[in-house]
Amino acid sequence: MKPNHYTAEQIVKILEQAERGEQTVGAVCREHGVAEATFYRWRKTYAGMSVAEARRRKELEKENGRLKRLLAERMLEVDALKEVLAKKADGCRATRDSGRSGGLWMFGSSGV
Repeated sequence: MKPNHYTAEQIVKILEQAERGEQTVGAVCREHGVAEATFYRWRKTYAGMSVAEARRRKELEKENGRLKRLLAERMLEVDALKEVLAKKADGCRATRDSGRSGGLWMFGSSGV
């Protein structure tokens, strides 16, 4: 995916320029080298926001992405630990079960 060439502040300024009505949306888009579809997507996302609000939104999106990655890593770790514990438990059951049956057979045959 192509990186965003515009900061949140620049996007808000472009949207405000179009809202003033001095130029058409098409003219504003041509002036800034932006597709109209991109302009309308920005307007849907940033409509009515101030520069500070847009900056805060970007920060929150970045933090949210970091937290999602951390959660995914922890979930993988938990899953791996569950697999290790399950294998360990299966190994212990097999050893414990074989020891019991062997011991009972030996004691049962001696007539004790």
